[in-house]
Amino acid sequence: MSSSSPRSTGDTPEPTPGLTRFNTADDTTARAALHEVCASRAWGSKVLAQRPYATTDALFTASDAAMAELTAEDLAEAMAGHPPIGRPKPGDPTSHREQSGMSGASEALKSEMLELNLAYQEKFGHVFLICASGRTGEQMRDAVRNRIDNTPEQEREIVRGELGKINRIRLTRIAHAEGDAP
Repeated sequence: MSSSSPRSTGDTPEPTPGLTRFNTADDTTARAALHEVCASRAWGSKVLAQRPYATTDALFTASDAAMAELTAEDLAEAMAGHPPIGRPKPGDPTSHREQSGMSGASEALKSEMLELNLAYQEKFGHVFLICASGRTGEQMRDAVRNRIDNTPEQEREIVRGELGKINRIRLTRIAHAEGDAP
């Protein structure tokens, strides 16, 4: 591999054990791991096609490039894999961890988020999507309040950016995972 490749910079450190497992996993296993990161098949195919990755940063670069190329339909597919804020998927530890800022929210805030989620979904045709990791319930509520007046085009680009942030967090877990799973 040449040093001009986006996946290698010549003097880069060795891949992490998790990244090595991801790089060497069979396509079916790696595709399934990517689907857990992002439900867009187009995104997953683009990221999968560029394996092996020398570093986590190279994986991020490929993820960001794939995200930038997604069509509106691809973004809709990606968003369909995310539950509404305040209602994480039952039995899904990732969903619960990412939305932990809502776990201690008051019933009034949870009720307000439900109403805002429904109004947002009615306007845009998809769930309100935000990188919820590290955000409080109030911060997420304020974000949906601020974004509900956006145009569909503005919101689509904000969602693209939020998905990119979520993907990086989830890809970091793959790249730094201990054990056998990619």
